[in-house]
Amino acid sequence: MRPANIIHSFLLAASVISCTQNEIQEVRHYIYQSWDATIRSTPPYDTAHLLALPRPYTVPCIDGMFDELYYWDTYFTNEGLILDGKTELATSNTEDLLALANRFGFVPNGNRDWYLTRSQPPYLALMVDQIWSSKQDTAFLQRAFPILEREYHFWMQERITPCGLNRYGANSPSPDLIDEFITTAGKRLGKDFRSMGWSQERLEKLAIDCIAECESGWDFNPRFDRRCSDFCPVDLNANLYGMEKLMAHFACLTNRDATPWIERAEKRSELMHQLLFDPVLDGWYDYDWTQGMRSPILSAAVFSLLFNRVLTQEEAGSVHKSLARLEYPFGLSVCEDRPYEYKYQWSFPNAWPPTTYIAVRGLGNYGYREDAVRLARKYLDATIRLFRESGQLWEKTNALNGGLPDESEYGTPAMMGWSAGTFVYMNEFIKQQI
Repeated sequence: MRPANIIHSFLLAASVISCTQNEIQEVRHYIYQSWDATIRSTPPYDTAHLLALPRPYTVPCIDGMFDELYYWDTYFTNEGLILDGKTELATSNTEDLLALANRFGFVPNGNRDWYLTRSQPPYLALMVDQIWSSKQDTAFLQRAFPILEREYHFWMQERITPCGLNRYGANSPSPDLIDEFITTAGKRLGKDFRSMGWSQERLEKLAIDCIAECESGWDFNPRFDRRCSDFCPVDLNANLYGMEKLMAHFACLTNRDATPWIERAEKRSELMHQLLFDPVLDGWYDYDWTQGMRSPILSAAVFSLLFNRVLTQEEAGSVHKSLARLEYPFGLSVCEDRPYEYKYQWSFPNAWPPTTYIAVRGLGNYGYREDAVRLARKYLDATIRLFRESGQLWEKTNALNGGLPDESEYGTPAMMGWSAGTFVYMNEFIKQQI
């Protein structure tokens, strides 16, 4: 499907897939040789701010920032580990996340005590499925099932809204942390919120919404109008639908009753169609449950609907056409191009590995092979262009020019993690389509 916008069409036509098979193999070799450099371990007890984990685990960066196990990052990392024949390391990552969920009743953002204020997008069931699909270990699945039930209970008790769909939020942040996030929000937006006459309650809501946006994994973005806890996100609810369907599958495999999980998924699908789909725009948008209206921002989160197989084949067309507003010469922008008050890092023109992975796999699920392969090739090309220059992989890129983003909350770190895992997946995906 070609974009209707003439400028956008020109940009897409200008894209050149320039990487060679030798260059792909060079990056694959670098990734394979570098996995072990990301392995960390903890003592059998908590130390300082580090939460103890029972097994070795991988971190997103070889050195520098992000030197702990992160929640949703690990799904994409595991994909690369498994495809590279390192299934035991992926299993170890998953066992550690299960241990965190069992200990706290939810999976923290990472294994630091300051991350206990929030979770991240619920991908643990998907990681359990990765390991089950690789090893067919029924004992592992039996152990994991009640822990996944605990995590599901967290989302349905702590992150449910009156409309019946789920949101992101915060877990009882301390006054010091609230104060820190008020300051962070002010610096980010160039405002002194404390001098604006806001009540303490409103200031605390601002901080909680910042924490909720960190929980979304999209920290920070224009989708939620700085009121993240007021929205039922498309991707969160698609992921929970996917979890409900997976739990029904796991229930059958472990001789449990799958009916409640099937019913939960059906109920969620019905609510998502009612509240997230705009029949006039023929598109899917995050829902502001406090005001009874949808966000006006189209984002790559919509591909989670295809990734989790929420839609029928006919309905998938409403997501497929989003490519016309989100695809650029060097990848998939996480949000559409429109005026924003702030240059968010999870917005135009930035491309992120997880959203590209989700889009490629989702498009593939519904038979949009040509589009999926094109996006996969763009990811390989953008990654290789930067690897030629730096000898490293990076956390995110610019979908317009293939370089590093101009704007970022904390800089753009050199990264293995989901960047490497997504590269390995894209390479293998394209091979399967040839």
